Amino acid sequence: MGVLLILLIALILVIVLGVAVVGVALKLLWWALVGLVIGGLARLVLRGSHTIGWLGTIAAGIAGALLGGVIGNALGGNWLLELLLAVAVAALLIMTFGGTRRAYA
Repeated sequence: MGVLLILLIALILVIVLGVAVVGVALKLLWWALVGLVIGGLARLVLRGSHTIGWLGTIAAGIAGALLGGVIGNALGGNWLLELLLAVAVAALLIMTFGGTRRAYA
Protein backbone atom coordinates (compact mmCIF):
# COMPACT_ATOMS: atom_id res chain seq x y z
CA MET A 1 0.00 0.00 0.00
CA GLY A 2 2.88 2.38 0.80
CA VAL A 3 4.54 1.77 -2.58
CA LEU A 4 1.30 2.51 -4.40
CA LEU A 5 0.93 5.77 -2.49
CA ILE A 6 4.50 6.80 -3.35
CA LEU A 7 3.94 5.97 -7.04
CA LEU A 8 0.71 7.98 -7.06
CA ILE A 9 2.41 11.00 -5.47
CA ALA A 10 5.31 10.72 -7.96
CA LEU A 11 2.85 10.55 -10.89
CA ILE A 12 0.98 13.63 -9.65
CA LEU A 13 4.30 15.48 -9.20
CA VAL A 14 5.41 14.59 -12.75
CA ILE A 15 2.08 15.79 -14.18
CA VAL A 16 2.21 19.08 -12.26
CA LEU A 17 5.83 19.73 -13.29
CA GLY A 18 5.02 18.83 -16.90
CA VAL A 19 2.14 21.29 -17.01
CA ALA A 20 4.37 23.98 -15.47
CA VAL A 21 7.11 23.39 -18.05
CA VAL A 22 4.62 23.52 -20.93
CA GLY A 23 3.12 26.73 -19.48
CA VAL A 24 6.54 28.38 -19.26
CA ALA A 25 7.41 27.30 -22.80
CA LEU A 26 4.16 28.71 -24.19
CA LYS A 27 4.64 31.98 -22.30
CA LEU A 28 8.18 32.33 -23.69
CA LEU A 29 6.89 31.62 -27.19
CA TRP A 30 4.18 34.27 -26.72
CA TRP A 31 6.74 36.88 -25.59
CA ALA A 32 8.95 36.04 -28.57
CA LEU A 33 5.99 36.52 -30.91
CA VAL A 34 5.03 39.83 -29.27
CA GLY A 35 8.67 40.96 -29.43
CA LEU A 36 8.87 40.07 -33.11
CA VAL A 37 5.70 42.01 -33.95
CA ILE A 38 6.62 45.11 -31.89
CA GLY A 39 10.24 45.00 -33.09
CA GLY A 40 9.10 44.57 -36.70
CA LEU A 41 6.78 47.56 -36.41
CA ALA A 42 9.63 49.56 -34.88
CA ARG A 43 11.90 48.63 -37.80
CA LEU A 44 9.20 49.77 -40.23
CA VAL A 45 9.01 53.15 -38.49
CA LEU A 46 12.76 53.70 -38.75
CA ARG A 47 14.29 54.75 -42.04
CA GLY A 48 17.46 53.34 -43.52
CA SER A 49 19.07 49.95 -43.10
CA HIS A 50 19.61 48.43 -39.69
CA THR A 51 22.60 46.45 -38.50
CA ILE A 52 20.66 44.71 -35.73
CA GLY A 53 19.61 41.11 -36.38
CA TRP A 54 16.31 39.36 -35.78
CA LEU A 55 17.21 38.24 -32.26
CA GLY A 56 18.10 41.82 -31.38
CA THR A 57 14.84 42.98 -32.94
CA ILE A 58 12.90 40.47 -30.84
CA ALA A 59 14.76 41.53 -27.68
CA ALA A 60 14.13 45.22 -28.43
CA GLY A 61 10.47 44.42 -29.13
CA ILE A 62 10.07 42.55 -25.84
CA ALA A 63 11.76 45.36 -23.91
CA GLY A 64 9.69 47.93 -25.78
CA ALA A 65 6.47 46.04 -25.07
CA LEU A 66 7.29 45.82 -21.36
CA LEU A 67 8.41 49.43 -20.97
CA GLY A 68 5.70 50.84 -23.22
CA GLY A 69 3.05 48.89 -21.34
CA VAL A 70 4.31 50.09 -17.96
CA ILE A 71 4.58 53.73 -19.08
CA GLY A 72 1.20 53.66 -20.81
CA ASN A 73 -0.43 52.04 -17.79
CA ALA A 74 1.14 54.65 -15.47
CA LEU A 75 -0.24 57.41 -17.70
CA GLY A 76 -3.69 55.83 -17.51
CA GLY A 77 -3.87 55.23 -21.24
CA ASN A 78 -5.67 52.58 -23.21
CA TRP A 79 -4.24 49.77 -25.33
CA LEU A 80 -3.54 52.06 -28.30
CA LEU A 81 -1.32 54.36 -26.24
CA GLU A 82 0.50 51.34 -24.83
CA LEU A 83 1.04 49.97 -28.37
CA LEU A 84 2.35 53.30 -29.67
CA LEU A 85 4.67 53.67 -26.68
CA ALA A 86 5.88 50.07 -27.10
CA VAL A 87 6.76 50.68 -30.75
CA ALA A 88 8.45 54.00 -29.90
CA VAL A 89 10.55 52.46 -27.12
CA ALA A 90 11.49 49.50 -29.34
CA ALA A 91 12.47 51.90 -32.16
CA LEU A 92 14.61 53.86 -29.72
CA LEU A 93 16.30 50.65 -28.56
CA ILE A 94 16.91 49.51 -32.13
CA MET A 95 18.46 52.89 -32.97
CA THR A 96 20.58 52.82 -29.81
CA PHE A 97 21.89 49.27 -29.96
CA GLY A 98 21.62 48.43 -33.64
CA GLY A 99 22.52 51.69 -35.24
CA THR A 100 21.07 52.87 -38.50
CA ARG A 101 22.62 53.82 -41.79
CA ARG A 102 20.69 56.26 -43.92
CA ALA A 103 20.02 55.17 -47.43
CA TYR A 104 20.87 58.09 -49.69
CA ALA A 105 19.14 58.08 -53.03
